[in-house]
Amino acid sequence: MSDIQQHTIGIILNGVTGRMGSSQHLMRSIVAIRRDGGVRLADGSVIMPRPILVGRNVAKLRRLADEAGLEEISTDLDAVLSDDAYPVYFDAQTTDRRVEAVTAAIQAGKDVYCEKPTALNSADALRLYHLAREAGCKNGVVQDKLFLPGLRKLRRLIDQKFFGRIFAVRGEFGYWVFEGDTTPTQRPSWNSRKEDGGGIILDMFSHWRYVLDNLFGRVRSVCCLGATHIHKRWDESARPFQCTADDSAYAMFELDGDIIVQFNSSWATRVRRDDLLTIQVDGTDGSAVAGLRDCRIQPASATPRPVWNPDVDQPLDFYDGWQDVPEYETYDNAFRAQWEKFLKHVHADEAFPWTLLEGAKCVQLAELATESWEKRRWVDVPPLT
Repeated sequence: MSDIQQHTIGIILNGVTGRMGSSQHLMRSIVAIRRDGGVRLADGSVIMPRPILVGRNVAKLRRLADEAGLEEISTDLDAVLSDDAYPVYFDAQTTDRRVEAVTAAIQAGKDVYCEKPTALNSADALRLYHLAREAGCKNGVVQDKLFLPGLRKLRRLIDQKFFGRIFAVRGEFGYWVFEGDTTPTQRPSWNSRKEDGGGIILDMFSHWRYVLDNLFGRVRSVCCLGATHIHKRWDESARPFQCTADDSAYAMFELDGDIIVQFNSSWATRVRRDDLLTIQVDGTDGSAVAGLRDCRIQPASATPRPVWNPDVDQPLDFYDGWQDVPEYETYDNAFRAQWEKFLKHVHADEAFPWTLLEGAKCVQLAELATESWEKRRWVDVPPLT
């Protein structure tokens, strides 16, 4: 390794003591990249991330740093932002803290990469993009689901024209999030409080926007009904609280190309399907169902011919006749894959289309879906610039 040129990039990791930040961004991305010798560039040199963990709880930071084999931590964000040794800022805080911190990072001249949603409203999210562009800061937003093996296989099918003309997409996402009284919950309590930036529409529609835009076509309009099905949960201190945020959303979208999308999202559903997220795509020449890692197809030539007859047992097994899409490549962790692209963008100016503008589009869709729910009507999705 000593004869390989190494480019060290200091990265401020703010808010990675949380569940997703610690597991996906720190351990499975930055630490994994360091362990594997860095991000290799076309000229044979490597980018080596040098992270500093920033947060409010020094004990949590030290414990996480020790686990990750790192030394540098800080509870003083302003001081770290003023340090030229760290040209990149990453934000994985709760959404209600993101705008202030990302704004400060941009004003400090940092290149910015952050989780989504990038703000609580589209005006603030769009303002972040314009601020970064005017400051000349490279910027990006996590769009991890585009890098999942199942969706990458789906992307390949689209590129190969497997579907013919796509006319419908159906998404099912979610699982039962335990209330926290008798069984530990799987999500932080703030997710269930609207006043703290919680809600499945703001959280998950920020994903569905980039998935739909990048795979199938620009979202033109939305019709959404949200709900809070579970009214009482228990927080991290085992104290009961009333849920004020939506835990389920039932939506339809119109896309360019006259593609109709139905998408159910729920933290109050029990799973009986192939995966926690499944996306079925129907086209004139074939259909596919993608999960997080797998993708299965049924071409028109292998489509069975069912006949409606409720008086006899169904003679067809509808899981038959579907073929697994083979794996032609090795798939890295989705978060790591995008981290590597962003680091190449920062150092080598390689393309990175998932900017803060894309983040603003994600917030916009969540905002308009909420408007649709409140007004009980379809809402158009205008372009953002």
